[in-house]
Amino acid sequence: MAHNHDHQHHHHSGDNLRLAFFLNLGFTILEIFGGLYTNSVAILSDAIHDLGDSLSLGSAWYLDRKSRQQADKKFSFGYQRFSLLGALINSLVLIGGSIYVITEAVGRLMDPEPSDAGGMVVFAIIGITVNGYAAWKLSGGKSLNEKVVSWHLLEDVLGWVAVLIVAVILYFTDLYYLDPALSLLITAYILWNVLRRLKETLYIFLQGIPDDINLQQIEEKLLQVQHVHSLHHTHVWSLEGEHHVFTTHVKLKEIAKFEQLLEAKKNIKSILREYPFKHYTIETELDAETCDLCQ
Repeated sequence: MAHNHDHQHHHHSGDNLRLAFFLNLGFTILEIFGGLYTNSVAILSDAIHDLGDSLSLGSAWYLDRKSRQQADKKFSFGYQRFSLLGALINSLVLIGGSIYVITEAVGRLMDPEPSDAGGMVVFAIIGITVNGYAAWKLSGGKSLNEKVVSWHLLEDVLGWVAVLIVAVILYFTDLYYLDPALSLLITAYILWNVLRRLKETLYIFLQGIPDDINLQQIEEKLLQVQHVHSLHHTHVWSLEGEHHVFTTHVKLKEIAKFEQLLEAKKNIKSILREYPFKHYTIETELDAETCDLCQ
């Protein structure tokens, strides 16, 4: 049953990423024309930014599909870590796009230009609707890949809300510097979140202990199992943020019969089943044995 649920979730995430990709690509093309038509640098810079988003969404969709491939001779754990690669690429594209928006906004602060406020209002409403729908579809995503893409889309929604507010103000006033000032604030907020996300992705890449796993607690529980003397070479890491891997060497004591060994192993496994481990490996060593790795 668990496998089936996992398969459904994966299928769902792939569909969401595909939908977001096509929505974004179509909207980007519309935006380029809109930016030229309304003479709004904000909309044009958003179009360039959205183009980056579309490329990221395309790669995220592809890597999400790739991550569902079964284990083979090359990748014994399967392809789940490929979705991490998608999260990494998307974070970098988003940082690049944000830097572009910042430089664009600073230029506009120095030299404000008038634009077609009425046209901007129309495009802002379309932008909020399209990106809002796509962000909503991906907001419940569990994988890091989906979360990063969801941030992409949320950034666009916030950007369009800013464009809408500014367009309405510009409709009645000549405060042209408001547009770049507001886009700077939003970009700074998004950058902060993306950098946090990037840190999380790199942490998983570097095989850090997942946040939802308390290694000390697991070790304490295992040491309470009858016949367990000590643990060594205990390692936990995550495949892609959701599915984790656990390995340990267990030194056993006072094992007189084979049944006692089996009982100890059964009790150890029942503890590990409480955690989200996709794989776990337990090496048991008896009193008389010495671990080769400890020498």
